Amino acid sequence: MRKQAGSQPRRLGVASSLAIGAILAACGAPATTQTESHSPTGTTSPAPTGGEFRMGIQPWIGYGGWWIAEEQGIFDEHGLDVRLVDFTSDSEVNSALIAGQLEGASVATHTALRLLELGSPIKIVLVLDQSNEADAILAGPGVDSVADLVGKKVAYEEGATSDILLRYALSQEGLTIDDVERVSTPAADAGAAAIAGRVEAAVTYEPYLTAALQQDEDFELIYTAAEKPGLIGDVLVVREDVATERPDQVAALVEAWGDAIDSYQQNTEDGQHIIETAVGAETGSLATAFEGVELYNLEAAHALMIGEYPQTLEDVMEVALSAGILESAVDAQALLDTSFIERVR
Repeated sequence: MRKQAGSQPRRLGVASSLAIGAILAACGAPATTQTESHSPTGTTSPAPTGGEFRMGIQPWIGYGGWWIAEEQGIFDEHGLDVRLVDFTSDSEVNSALIAGQLEGASVATHTALRLLELGSPIKIVLVLDQSNEADAILAGPGVDSVADLVGKKVAYEEGATSDILLRYALSQEGLTIDDVERVSTPAADAGAAAIAGRVEAAVTYEPYLTAALQQDEDFELIYTAAEKPGLIGDVLVVREDVATERPDQVAALVEAWGDAIDSYQQNTEDGQHIIETAVGAETGSLATAFEGVELYNLEAAHALMIGEYPQTLEDVMEVALSAGILESAVDAQALLDTSFIERVR
């Protein structure tokens, strides 16, 4: 049976497993661990804008701006009372958001589309990050391009981000998934399968990409997510009622992300340390992963949202449909709301 993206962790290799509590158990939603936001100085924060905002989040470095905002008191500076609620899989986030136990969540683009299909009225109010070289197809001698994959064994995790990347790459060559021999493999093992010669190519992400390339210098990346900005990326979604009833809060949240990324860009070492601590990784262990991911500041996010991203949403939907991640088409354009970022940038 094909695995659905909603049943998989966002990025298993980037973080250790987080402890699971019972914050939502009484409401029939998956168990989670919650983390309260506090000012690092211990000072009293301004009156909260719009009340508490519970944000679903997973241990993926692309969400790093939120941990920086929490650690450096940026939420407090914007009068925000944000509770970051930790999850370990998309399905947990989906259930909690649909059940009304969250005001919003940071999720992959295809997960936002899946939420809409599941009947959750949400809006994408901010594009957070994109994977560039952190998600890629790697291959050995004799496979120099995506076109060379025809008839070859390709290891990848079905129903996940690797599935989306592979199908999109093939489509750009006029090919489909049926043109390759599919070898369903967890992302953690895909690169190793290629190096061992069990398959001719593999689709995976950092840190597995670097680990595989270090084992055999004859292997190289033949296609990366950078070929289609935003294809493998993440967004902030909020419930429609929250966007309508708490516009000041949502705008402040978007602005807080911008300040956090500005801080990250000004002092990247400190920012990466905060993120590594938050996802449970050792300091310095995610260097290659950080190199392959772009965290958007507000200027870059706005340019993408009014530029290529609407088409990217359509492209992701088409690939998600072909992968079985979505069962039916949704109104992808209705998801996007640029009003909040336009208000604060």
